[in-house]
Amino acid sequence: MTIPNLSDLENLALQAGKILFEGYEKHHLVKYKGMIDLVTEVDHASEKYLLNEINRKFPGHSFLAEESGSSEIQSEHRWVIDPLDGTVNYAHGVPIFCVSIAYAYQNQVLLGAVYDPMRNELFKAERGKGSWLNERRLLVSNASELQKSLMVTGFPYDAWAGNSKNFEYYAKLGMLTQGVRRLGSAALDLCYIAAGRLDGYWEISLSAWDVAAAGLIAEEAGALVTNIQGNTNYLQSPFSIIAANPTLHAKLSAELH
Repeated sequence: MTIPNLSDLENLALQAGKILFEGYEKHHLVKYKGMIDLVTEVDHASEKYLLNEINRKFPGHSFLAEESGSSEIQSEHRWVIDPLDGTVNYAHGVPIFCVSIAYAYQNQVLLGAVYDPMRNELFKAERGKGSWLNERRLLVSNASELQKSLMVTGFPYDAWAGNSKNFEYYAKLGMLTQGVRRLGSAALDLCYIAAGRLDGYWEISLSAWDVAAAGLIAEEAGALVTNIQGNTNYLQSPFSIIAANPTLHAKLSAELH
């Protein structure tokens, strides 16, 4: 069985990112998977490229991809792919989106790459060896007080239905911190935690492809990444996440509970 290395994920992310970049601000064929859950032809083009390349270079590996779902193949080697994280931004011409690729063995993510083609920023990590933005080593912020921290969150596609408690959390944390951002890309949220640009991140309704790669990138930069219940195995249903340095993680978690 062929085993990938980090450079394989980097190359895949860069090429898929090129597809996103070339399609940016073009007319898109937008379809609706839900009330506000969009998909474009560029999502499909990026995913098709990635799956074709993975099947060609790593035959026998399985995958979980946002648009295609799970592969029929069952394997200890699994890829978790979001071909375009931030589709709503992309469809509206907002330049905050990325491609996210993770490789897992026996259900543990070992490699991750997230590429933002608009800023040419490639976030990447290998378990136990650290994480980087391009060639710069990443380290989370050392913020220890909520009042001096800048947070980020996201909302589920069914938030309009009125069953999301995150609006309450958003208002609460907005008054306890320097602010709460909503970028529209869970993968970039986590990468910005890894880079120390943002201090804490939480979200209560996600999918594995949103956070598989970026969760590893944040962990390897020194973040404690758990689900809302505090379980470090955050890649299991029901998906939720809290990410921050350990000191701030405890304080953010306490407020969410």
